[in-house]
Amino acid sequence: MSEVIRIPQPNGRPDKTITLASSAGFCYGVKRAVDKAFSIAESSTNAVTLGPIIHNPQVVGRLASLGVPSVSGPEETRPGQTVIIRSHGVGADVIGKLSGREIIDCTCPHVARIHKIAREVTEEGHILLIAGNPSHPEVQGIVGHAKGEVHVFQDEKTLREILDRLKKRGSPPVAVVQQTTLGQLLWKNLQTIIEKDYTNVQKFDTICNATNLRQQEAVALAEKSDLMIVIGGRESSNTQKLYEICSKKCETIAIETKSELDKRRILRHNNIGVTAGASTPADIIKEVLTTMSEILENQDEELSFAELFEQSQTEKLYNGKRVKGIVSNVTPNEIHVDIGAKQTGIVPASELSENGDLTPDSFKPGDEIDLVVVKVNDQEGVVTLSKKRLDAEANYTAICKAYEEGTVMTGTVTDVIKGGILVNCNGLKVFVPASLASDRRMEDLSVLVGKEVQFKVIEVNDRRRRAVGSVKAVLSEEKKAKQEEFWNSVEIGKVYTGEVKSITSYGAFVDLGGVDGMIHITELSWTRIKSPEEVVHVGDTVEVYIKDIDTEKKKISLGYKKAEDNPWEIFKKDYPVDTICPVKIVSITTFGAFAQIIPGVDGLIHISQIANERIAKVSDKLAVGDVVDAMIIDIDYEKKKVSLSIRATLDAGSDEE
Repeated sequence: MSEVIRIPQPNGRPDKTITLASSAGFCYGVKRAVDKAFSIAESSTNAVTLGPIIHNPQVVGRLASLGVPSVSGPEETRPGQTVIIRSHGVGADVIGKLSGREIIDCTCPHVARIHKIAREVTEEGHILLIAGNPSHPEVQGIVGHAKGEVHVFQDEKTLREILDRLKKRGSPPVAVVQQTTLGQLLWKNLQTIIEKDYTNVQKFDTICNATNLRQQEAVALAEKSDLMIVIGGRESSNTQKLYEICSKKCETIAIETKSELDKRRILRHNNIGVTAGASTPADIIKEVLTTMSEILENQDEELSFAELFEQSQTEKLYNGKRVKGIVSNVTPNEIHVDIGAKQTGIVPASELSENGDLTPDSFKPGDEIDLVVVKVNDQEGVVTLSKKRLDAEANYTAICKAYEEGTVMTGTVTDVIKGGILVNCNGLKVFVPASLASDRRMEDLSVLVGKEVQFKVIEVNDRRRRAVGSVKAVLSEEKKAKQEEFWNSVEIGKVYTGEVKSITSYGAFVDLGGVDGMIHITELSWTRIKSPEEVVHVGDTVEVYIKDIDTEKKKISLGYKKAEDNPWEIFKKDYPVDTICPVKIVSITTFGAFAQIIPGVDGLIHISQIANERIAKVSDKLAVGDVVDAMIIDIDYEKKKVSLSIRATLDAGSDEE
C-alpha cells in the first residue's frame, strides 16, 4: 500500500502531499543479492563482487568500505578468493574463468530462468533473439549462456534488420526472450513486428512481474501527481525506464540521493509522487522523503525569500519572448540559465530538442543558448524556457523556403496517424498523406516508421505552423530519371539484375530499375510449367537479359532460361546413341510408348521395340509410371526426336551370356 505524507498549509491553503509508491525500492532478486553481500562483508571473508552488486553507487561504496570491493572481470580476482556473482548474472564462460575461487551465485532467479532457456533453445537449433540493451550486464550474461547464434535488439529498426536477414536465409526457427527490466510498451511494439513479419518463432515471457508492477504503479501515480521524483542510480536500467514513463505524464526529476533535490521545484507543486528503482536502498528513499517534508514544512520561509528577491528585480518577460541564456548549472533533468532577469531560468530536458539528441549533459556552465520563453511564474520566481520551440520556428522558416524553391528535404518517419504519416525534419513534424507516402499503394504504413525518407513540401499553413509533404513526388522524379537513363542505354542481349514485382498466369514482371519487363511463362523454364510461381516469387532477385524491345510501346521482353540449363544440351553431352539408361513411361499410344529420359527430353519406344516377341497392345507390357531400361538407338537433334528400344537391351543381355 502506498505511503502518503500530508503537510498542512497555513492560511487555509490546501495540504501538500508526498505519496510513495508501494513498490518503490529493492525487488526480491536485488534484496537477496545485497543481503548476501553484506552478510559476507560482516564475516570478514576475503571477497569481491564481480561488477557492481547493483546499479547503485551508494551501496557499492558501502560494501567497498567494508572490504568487499567490486572488480570488473575474472582476471582481477585471485585463487582462494570468494567471488560474489551479482543479481544480473554472468555468462557460462565467465564462470569457467573463476576456477579455484569460491563462487557465491546471487543471480536473480528470473534471470537464471532466462539462462536456462537460452542454453536449451540454442542446443535445439533455434537462433536466439534477445530484446534488451546489448551493453547491459544482464543481456551480456544471457548471451554467454547461449550455445548457438544470438542477436540482440532494443528498437524496431534493429529488429526489422535482423528478421529481414533471417528471412533471406529461409526463416530458420528462432526463440525470443526479453531483458527482465524491458518496458512493457516497448515489448508490445516489438512483439507486434515479430508476429507480423516472422512465423517460425517461439516466444518466452521473461519480463519480471515486479518490473511490470513497479512501472504500472509509477504511471498511475504520475497521472495524479504534479511532480514525480524517481530515485535510483543513473546506470540502473529500470530506474531510467521509470523516469521515461513518468515524464510522459507529468514533470519528473531523477535523483540518486537527497542532495540532488531542487528546493524551488519542490515548492512549486502540491501533489508529489515518489518511486524508486529496484536497486535503491530503503534508507536513501527515507532520507529523500524526510528532506522533502522539511522543505514543504518550511515553505513560508522560502516564499518570503522569493518575494524579496522578486522585488529587487525589474526585468519583464512574456511568453514567446526570445532571450539569450548563459548556463549556470546542469542537472540530470534540466539546465539552469541566467537570462539577466529577476527569475531563475529553467530549460527542462524535454524542451532541449525534438528528437532527444540533446540532453542536459550536452551543455556546461558558461555556454550561451538562444531560447524562447514558455511560461513565466512570478510568484515562484521561475521562468520556463525552450530551445526546442525556438529551433522549431527556425525549421519552419526553412520548410517554407523549401516549399518556395521546390527543394528536396530529408526526414525520419516517426508516427503513423489517421490519414498518413509524420516525418521529423530537423525537429519539425511534416504531415505526409497516405496517398503520397510512396509511389506504390501501401496497405501498411507502419513499415515506414524509423526509415529515412526524402520528400517535397507541397503545402504550408502559416497560421497553424503546419506543412504537408509528398514522398511520392520525389520517388516519381527519381523513377522518371531512371527510366530515361534506362531507355538511353538498353539493348538486346544486355543482362540486368531486377526484382520480381508481380506475377500473372502468363508470366512475371521484373523491375529493372524504374522500368518493368516481362518474363513470359515459356521463358521461365525449359520444362513445361503450369504457373510462374513454380519458378519465381514476388520479391525474388533474378538475373535476366533483354530478349526484345518495343520502344514505341515501351515494352520489354525478358529472357530467363540459360543455355547451359537446356535439357537438350545436357542430353547431347551425356546420352549418345547406344546408351542404356532407365526411363520412365509418361504416356501410351497405339504405336508405342513415350518415356522421359531426363526432365525435358522424352523418347519414343515403338511397339516393335518393346519385346522380342510380337505384342498386340502396348498396355500388355507397359503402364504409365513404369521405370524400365532402354537403349537410345537414334537421335534427331534438329527435330528433337529420340528413338528408344527395350528389345535392344534384351538382345544385349543375351549377347553377354
